[in-house]
Amino acid sequence: MEGSSSGKHFILVHGLCQGAWCWYKLVPMLRAAGHRVTALDLAASGAHPVRMDEVASFEDYSRPLIDAVAGEGEDERLVLVGHSMGGLSVALATERFPRKVAAAVFLTAVMPCAGTRLGFTLEEILGRIKPDFFMDSKRMVLNTDQGPRGAVILGPKLLAAKMYERSSAEDLALATMLMRVGSQFVDDPIMQDKTLLTEANYGSVKKVFVVVKG
Repeated sequence: MEGSSSGKHFILVHGLCQGAWCWYKLVPMLRAAGHRVTALDLAASGAHPVRMDEVASFEDYSRPLIDAVAGEGEDERLVLVGHSMGGLSVALATERFPRKVAAAVFLTAVMPCAGTRLGFTLEEILGRIKPDFFMDSKRMVLNTDQGPRGAVILGPKLLAAKMYERSSAEDLALATMLMRVGSQFVDDPIMQDKTLLTEANYGSVKKVFVVVKG
């Protein structure tokens, strides 16, 4: 994770059902440009050792990111990059540590607004997509200590048609093999907290939204 003294420190946060592995091409490019890079697995994702039914809350799911930002020095100015649902974890970490975040980048990600519920934008997206959007993905209900929780694992046809359609056959095969069960935590209390994202913290940090056209 070495970079030049003028380089930025990027922390890359994957989307639903994926892991740090999805950044494997971007990481060496950023490092070659002189930046520090941390690509991490959120809880029960990628190589993280726990299962999704063992994750108590969305905050615990986001804990690897929160701990990574907390562990940086007070003078650190990080660039947090979230893809897809990873945008919600980036928003949570930005709210907690606004002085450590130079910019929050939402790469075709869920980007909530300050002063609204963390889960509001996700609910809007889920309410607008067609029922067959997830194609061959498998939905399930996990039995957790907190009660039943909806979960999903993204299917190979969905990956090929809507997520990795412009990627190589090798990248598609890699993604298909490494998908894990994910949850959108729509009923988690933190998702319903209208006071969580404040203008003073989350709202004060520069945000970049990246649109990727097919």
